Amino acid sequence: MVLTPEEVVVGLFERTAATVPAYRTFLAEHGIDPATIGSAADFSKLPLVDKPGYLRRYPLPELCRDGRIADMIAMSSGSTGEPTPWPRSMGDEQRTTARFEQVFRDGFQAAERRTLAVVCFALGTWVGGLYTLGCVRELAARGYPVTTVAPGNNKAEILRVLPTLAPHFDQVVLLGYPPFLKDVIDSGHAEGVPWVDYRIKLVTAGEVFSEEWRTLVAQRAHCDPRTDIASLYGTADAGVLANETPLSVEIRRLLAARPEIARELFGESRLPTLVQYDPYHRFFEAVDGTLVVSADGGIPLVRYHIADEGGLIPHHRMLDFLHAHGLHPRTEGPEQPFVYVFGRSHFTVSFYGANIYPENITVGLERPGVAEHITGKFVLEVVSDGDEDRHLQISVELAPGTVAFTGLATRVADSVHAELLRLNSEFAHYVPARRQRPRVLLHPHGDPEYFPPGVKHRYTRAPR
Repeated sequence: MVLTPEEVVVGLFERTAATVPAYRTFLAEHGIDPATIGSAADFSKLPLVDKPGYLRRYPLPELCRDGRIADMIAMSSGSTGEPTPWPRSMGDEQRTTARFEQVFRDGFQAAERRTLAVVCFALGTWVGGLYTLGCVRELAARGYPVTTVAPGNNKAEILRVLPTLAPHFDQVVLLGYPPFLKDVIDSGHAEGVPWVDYRIKLVTAGEVFSEEWRTLVAQRAHCDPRTDIASLYGTADAGVLANETPLSVEIRRLLAARPEIARELFGESRLPTLVQYDPYHRFFEAVDGTLVVSADGGIPLVRYHIADEGGLIPHHRMLDFLHAHGLHPRTEGPEQPFVYVFGRSHFTVSFYGANIYPENITVGLERPGVAEHITGKFVLEVVSDGDEDRHLQISVELAPGTVAFTGLATRVADSVHAELLRLNSEFAHYVPARRQRPRVLLHPHGDPEYFPPGVKHRYTRAPR
């Protein structure tokens, strides 16, 4: 008998309720008897779990199955800079390898090509680098002719090892955050790296990028934007959740050229990341325009509120919608559902894969020599220039009656930069040093675009 994804996730609930001490307590606090949850309808009524109300309320061992912490821990920065631990096991990485396998096999034909995989994510306690390294090495253990090297996010080391290793392989896959990989490609051009000879492929994660970005980087890397650049959707909380496929990429590129159709499908004028997922591995729900996921792992998660804005589209509904609007993808792909992700635009921005929180910026604006000249209100955003390079930009409201004087913007930028380095370890290690200092724009008090009076202020804006 083949189980449905709904039946599988109910089984995950039952195991979690039986073996995870914190979740048993959580259910009891909400007056829920686990024995009464036996169907998908019952499951959908369970309370959501999140960081404040669940993960930070209980000791780490109680969040793990049978009260035992798994064999490895990754860390992610929280909104105050306090790190959050994420235990995981070899088994977690082996299961997640299916997402990498889908990209390497279907997009890169890595089963037939000798492949050098270059891990360009930060190495250390952070999730991306060692997690990716483990999954790519698992591909080799499954028989793929894949060899891995892990220089991390050290651009000089990446460009040093490539000329030595790349000639021995049929193709090279760079895995890292989108702006960092673009920086590697651009710097390689300047140093005479023969990208065309290396048959470059890219695997990205951590940020939404435009199809214009994909096209530009593909041109500079001499690769095919339709099949050779694939994005993963992952979080520190639950690992890799979904991935781009050649089908999802083609659909996204079709929609990018028809923004009115994209707006009808996604409900917004911005284009989200569009990926496919295995509902048996990661069970998604959409709740009030945000994503909820259930997944087994070092900390089993049942109806975990990721807080990413987005939604779900069944495979057949996606194709029916496209056909009804005269769009006919030529690429065949897995019959898996789609998840689209805008990210947490209300709460954070993502820059080189580092989540940057408004609270980090606030501290920098409260330092002496700065605070007396501004209101403390700001807008944090990531902007792209004409060369599709991204920059961290902060628009700051001047205090009433204050006029910007020479050197004030520099003083604010220096103060925020120092606090970001102090509070946010992901920022310090993910973002290249030359990109870390933010651009600061000073606006008059009550500026109608950024600080309109009488309107609830939003401290972040989506990337543009």
